[in-house]
Amino acid sequence: MRLTSWNLLHGQAVPVDGKVVISGDLAAISKHLSSDVVGLQEVDENQARSGEYSQVKELAKLSGLSGPTGINHWGYGRCVIGTPGVRWRKLKKNEPQLITNESEVSNRFESSYGIGLISKVPVKKWHLLPLGRSLIGLPLPVASQRGLRFMYVKDEPRIAIAAELENGYTVAVTHLSFVPFVNLYQLLRVKRWLGQLPGTHILMGDLNLPFNIPVKFSKWRSLDEMATYPTWGPKIQFDYILSDSELDAIPVAGQPTGFSDHLPVMIEINSASVIKSAGRTL
Repeated sequence: MRLTSWNLLHGQAVPVDGKVVISGDLAAISKHLSSDVVGLQEVDENQARSGEYSQVKELAKLSGLSGPTGINHWGYGRCVIGTPGVRWRKLKKNEPQLITNESEVSNRFESSYGIGLISKVPVKKWHLLPLGRSLIGLPLPVASQRGLRFMYVKDEPRIAIAAELENGYTVAVTHLSFVPFVNLYQLLRVKRWLGQLPGTHILMGDLNLPFNIPVKFSKWRSLDEMATYPTWGPKIQFDYILSDSELDAIPVAGQPTGFSDHLPVMIEINSASVIKSAGRTL
């Protein structure tokens, strides 16, 4: 089973070898998602800046990630309504936060922004965990081709979504806060929540925690170890694929894609590997 995790930056283009590809080119993005399960962060739904697509739904189709029945198994978790960095609000109680291929309704939703999971393996059940947000923002270094610049950024509500797969795995994706200690607390909550779900657990996403912090002082293992940020000169690992079980996993080296300021991370799990549970200890 091959898994990919990617902070997509809503498909924003970045120069590769001096060439710039079209922002939001989902067909080009999908070529980098040849996996059985894909976790996406910073994805758009009905945003003018990215062609007004439901990016998770469209990428599920374009990537050919469909199971034996031809159904695209995908879930999109809405973190905010509106556009981060411009104008946004949190969801109201009567607004659906998790949209899936099974629960999708016909009416057009407002512009939103969030995380997604696409699976070639049929999904038995979906789960969602609200994680809240930091009440304070931070001046953050924003990478660009000309170097780093600082800008004050407000934190957004965070969530995690998980899919129980028919092959016995439960795979979750999240994008944690950039505020120190808040992100660590959110990670502990996600680990505890995921550990209570059935199956062999895998957690992937942009955790905003460098220096391998997500696996320190815990039974969880990192299945990938590579710098992922920024794409044009990776120095820091923010993006992880974790498990609380011993899996025979081989990292696949990330390559510049022409999109996003994060590299995708990819692993291949040997289906014949002996899985030894590491328990649910955090």
